[in-house]
Amino acid sequence: MFGWRKNKIAENTLDIISPVPGQVVGLEQVPDEAFSTKAMGEGFAVQPAKGEVRAPFSGKISHIMNKSKHAILLENEDGIQILIHVGVNTVSLKGEGFVSHVVTGQTVEQGELLLEFDIARIQEAGLPVVTSVIVPGGQERIQRIEGLQEEEAVLRVYY
Repeated sequence: MFGWRKNKIAENTLDIISPVPGQVVGLEQVPDEAFSTKAMGEGFAVQPAKGEVRAPFSGKISHIMNKSKHAILLENEDGIQILIHVGVNTVSLKGEGFVSHVVTGQTVEQGELLLEFDIARIQEAGLPVVTSVIVPGGQERIQRIEGLQEEEAVLRVYY
């Protein structure tokens, strides 16, 4: 499932827990080719049981889609970033059904509430609510990414 590797030995790791309560599934199940083909990066997806996004690790909000509020880029202290993207084509809702609790540049702690979203509102619009959690490609420091079977962490990034 996770094939991104380089030959250099990684010195650090970042464990990523699911930021959304629900069932973890493979990116292949996301009905958006940008995610399902891993064109945007490695990761996992979640079928949400509750409309909350919480920080999967402590770090800084490096970007939030201010108008649509459907996606957040979170960065750890070493500069490793993940993208949390709620739903598919939810940018079309223009922020309706989303409540952001953070701003760009804000420091957050693991487990802190970042965003709330209305699952029913997204589904009423005919949009899938599956949420993608990816490590965007192009981060040169990353050596490899592994899926985990642990109770807490879903993904481990070696850098």
